Amino acid sequence: MIARLRGTVAARTAGGIVLDVGGVGYLVAATPRVAAGIGDEVAVETYLHVREDTLQLYGFASGEERELFELLLGVSGVGPKVALAIVSASTPAELRRAIAREDTARFEAIPGVGRKTAQRVVIDLREKIAALPAAGGTARGPALARDALVELGWSALDAERALADVDESLPVEEQVRAALRKAA
Repeated sequence: MIARLRGTVAARTAGGIVLDVGGVGYLVAATPRVAAGIGDEVAVETYLHVREDTLQLYGFASGEERELFELLLGVSGVGPKVALAIVSASTPAELRRAIAREDTARFEAIPGVGRKTAQRVVIDLREKIAALPAAGGTARGPALARDALVELGWSALDAERALADVDESLPVEEQVRAALRKAA
């Protein structure tokens, strides 16, 4: 599998970028956060989707975007184009919050995602999203607060829901207090 490419953006297309890596141009369907102009050097986290009739590279600005994309592919009725549209529509943190809040309307607003698909995304991913580490794989802010609530006996999903509306810039202790006050 091709997991990462570093190269120069040779062209931008409607569906992504052409990335020149050592003289080979890779067509990568990329999220808008792969922000680079023509001639810029960029590193892109990639996912190679293999089908009978095609090989397609999908590109992401971060490993967290790619991980969400891969989780979305596991949802019934979600193919790579819809998964890319979902990941492109919001930041990974916003998507995690929407899933924790069971905000199907956020997903329904994305072209190609209907009500049933939005409900499946939320149902299938809520436990998986709660178990993911914070951005960059480090436990900071919301992840530490979630872990603290889990240590107090909460489920990971309930902790994510309780912290969904809490300001992430607060110290961890304040986030936990706010979640506990909300639950009381």
